[in-house]
Amino acid sequence: MDKILEAVMQSSYPMYVKESLARRVIEASKQPIDTEQCWSMLELSTKLFFLGESRFARETAREVLEVYGRYHPDEFEEFFNEMFIMSLLQEGYRSLGKRHAYILDYIHHGLQFVSDKPSAEEIFRLLRIEVLRIVCERPSLSICIRVSKLLSSYPQCVPEGNHRLLFCQQMMRCIGQFHCQSEGEEGIIQFLDQVNRVSALLQSIWRLQSSLVLPSLKELFAIISLTEMETPSSALASVVQYIPLQLMEGIVRNLANADSVTDAQMMTAINRMIDWVSWPLGKDIDKWIIALLKGLAAVKKFSILTEVSLSKIQKVFSKLLYPVVREAALSVLRYMLLSFQHSPEAFHLIVPHVPQMVSCLSNEGTNSASSCLEQLAELVHCMVFRFSGYPDLYEPVMEAIKKLPVPNEDRIKQLLGQNAWTSQKNELAPYYPRLVSKSDTGKIGLVNLGNTCYMNSILQALFMASDFRHSVLCLRDSSSQPLMMKLQHLFAFLEHSQRPAISPESFLASSWPPWFTPGVQQDCSEYLKYLLDRLHEEEKTGKRISQALAQTNCSFQVKKTILGNRTLVEKMFGGRIVTKIRCLKCHSISAREEAFTDLSLAFPPRDDSKTRLPKSTMFSGVSLRDTGPKNLEGQDQQPTSSLQHGTWKPKADKDQGKVIPVELSDKEHSQDKDENNCSLPGSHDSDASSELKKGSLTLSDLINHFLCPEMLTEDNQYRCETCSSLQDAEKVVELTTGPQYLILTLLRFSFDLKAMRRRKILDNVSIPLMLKLPVQITPHRSENVCIEGSSSRSTLADVCQSSAYDLCTVIVHSGLSSESGHYYCYSRDCMDRDGHKPPSAGMKKFASDKHLDMEIQWYLFNDTRVSFSSFESVSNITSFFPKDTAYVLFYRHRTQGQTGSDPDSRSSKSHGDAALSKELMEAISKDNIQYLQVSLEMTDVKVGLMD
Repeated sequence: MDKILEAVMQSSYPMYVKESLARRVIEASKQPIDTEQCWSMLELSTKLFFLGESRFARETAREVLEVYGRYHPDEFEEFFNEMFIMSLLQEGYRSLGKRHAYILDYIHHGLQFVSDKPSAEEIFRLLRIEVLRIVCERPSLSICIRVSKLLSSYPQCVPEGNHRLLFCQQMMRCIGQFHCQSEGEEGIIQFLDQVNRVSALLQSIWRLQSSLVLPSLKELFAIISLTEMETPSSALASVVQYIPLQLMEGIVRNLANADSVTDAQMMTAINRMIDWVSWPLGKDIDKWIIALLKGLAAVKKFSILTEVSLSKIQKVFSKLLYPVVREAALSVLRYMLLSFQHSPEAFHLIVPHVPQMVSCLSNEGTNSASSCLEQLAELVHCMVFRFSGYPDLYEPVMEAIKKLPVPNEDRIKQLLGQNAWTSQKNELAPYYPRLVSKSDTGKIGLVNLGNTCYMNSILQALFMASDFRHSVLCLRDSSSQPLMMKLQHLFAFLEHSQRPAISPESFLASSWPPWFTPGVQQDCSEYLKYLLDRLHEEEKTGKRISQALAQTNCSFQVKKTILGNRTLVEKMFGGRIVTKIRCLKCHSISAREEAFTDLSLAFPPRDDSKTRLPKSTMFSGVSLRDTGPKNLEGQDQQPTSSLQHGTWKPKADKDQGKVIPVELSDKEHSQDKDENNCSLPGSHDSDASSELKKGSLTLSDLINHFLCPEMLTEDNQYRCETCSSLQDAEKVVELTTGPQYLILTLLRFSFDLKAMRRRKILDNVSIPLMLKLPVQITPHRSENVCIEGSSSRSTLADVCQSSAYDLCTVIVHSGLSSESGHYYCYSRDCMDRDGHKPPSAGMKKFASDKHLDMEIQWYLFNDTRVSFSSFESVSNITSFFPKDTAYVLFYRHRTQGQTGSDPDSRSSKSHGDAALSKELMEAISKDNIQYLQVSLEMTDVKVGLMD
């Protein structure tokens, strides 16, 4: 019969003839036959199974073996013996190697006919040894699939005792070497299914013996934490889904506290686990990753958490595109972002990619994508709330998510509060700022020392005030001005350091107002006032000391000069205002002149348009857009006395009216404009109201409100010395001396009597690039300011002149309270131009001052981060981020003949590099060398950790 079957297999008959003949032979084999014939057929079928050249030959051999196993069991048991199986596993079959997949297929097929025979136990014993030997040799996926099928069908073949743990450990090492060789969808699906079947074998073994789980996991961690080996396959993620979650807490705690695990090993392991997020069948992977990150946070291993988050957050974010792994990726991304709160670095890595991700998810249109979009938008809002002050980065993101739900502030604070690694910022100080390169802007940032952004923004604003900076840097050491010397030291480092950011710790300690609470957000305007006052008083004290020393050896004229010199703060920021009160009964006038370093501008009342903003016909020339002086009744009036604040008739030239760029209503669009698109005075009738849209104001509105006359009546009457009684009176404030740098503070913080709490006025205020202020000048004081058209004045009456100022800095407050939120500032270099100097060859010409000013480079200073910006960003900040509002403004006086603020043009008034003292230059040079050395060391360490 075996000869017949062999002849059929070798014949050239058509396939259907072969199949018919083979079927007859198989049917005949079910009949009783002698032992010799059985052995011959079993040997032939074994040969065909292993060496058959066609699928038909192997399938026929399989059927023959099955028939003889069922109908001739004794002969089959004798044939399929322990020695035969051992020879197959250790030597193979003829030309077929011992690790060929057919070997295990054959054994698996034959075991079903002897499993209940007396010889089965010996075979099982042999297989328990051989399967362990096989997995120790790191077989391919196809062999591991056969081993898994064999052991799943016959648990008796699973190694026992210590060999069982060894088998689990070796099987995991095999899984760590599985890689998909196919790029097609069908091949990938098959690969995933095969890996899952291998991993399922481990689950079945753990069920049989749960004590193997923990030591098996130790082996798994050992595999993924080896820093010197090739990255193990993500197929290991398939094992994690079978680990009972109730063991998570203990396992994570043991790993986080294990002294035998180095930081490099832990970081390597977590990095590889995070890569498992992309494994489609990795159930509960995200839970294990988050648990391990939390465990590391609990033991304050922040260096690992920082490195892992920054190196992997972009990869995790990219997985949101794939529905099959989206849920796990979003879970890990959520934890990474909400826990990484000591710096915006992690969030900023994904910010550029958010708009595209939102677009892709929106186009997908599935429930999964919609849910992901809403959760992503919530995360973005949380991060923008936590790290405000980056409008250049956030504008495209906020635009992309503007149609998605916005979480309320309580929800945001809840999420931020429950996920941070630690509430103590100083614990994370050593890990931030990380090693970064100096900004492309060439400017240097300031390290936030714990809610010190209010100081950093002020210091950057003062540094960008070029005249003040130059004067500070040119000062020589003076023991009587210790704070000024520290400011000089800080400015010098901001000018010449190679660091991307420097720490102002020493300056903070010296300039700290005694009533400020450490670690708590403070008002930057209050700090600025205190700082300038300290600097002013120090210099005054120094002058008094110098005068005392000069008494014995200086002439009277020298002593008078020492006492008469103004301080640097007075020269740069000092101005003067006069407050005048006229009794409406006797018309007597009292006046009080005061010095100021900043003007605080209140917001006009909103209850009524007439009280909120004065019309051009209501007050005597107080509006910057008015054409001439008016009396209190709104009638035209000639200048007769210095009392009239508005006795100012500006020079009627084409430059008149370059006052304030305003957002015009539709009605105002039709009115005359100057070349800068600003409203021209007198271009609308006297009854035109300056009412604005709700929440929309201009800086001119606030200045007008500050300068407009105030009636002192009823309970607020004025006690007139002439009348010796309380009388109705008119009070006006006049600017008599304009400072070199005009500092304006918008009084946004007020006390809400209804709610009984401090609140912030969020109204948007349009900020102009160039501002013209009315300055009241008497003839004997006219040399102090730029006077336009004063030659026509012959009376002793005050002359109101237009004093031009260019915008230098805008300090922005982000938040809802002066005790919280964040400060950052926009600033630009603002220096004199030589109006008589012909333009250099090739220099770009501009049609107007506005065009010139728009071309000047703006910078955004936000603690350690400095970036390029633009006036457009300054103008639009509140429209994009309603809680980000201009708070403190710096304007620089435009000197006579100056037509713009071009930092690229150099004149006799422009500042070159200040000559620093030898000691200061040596300190800067030493620090730069030290920083470069540390940078190289940190780079080497980082490369070592990543390798």
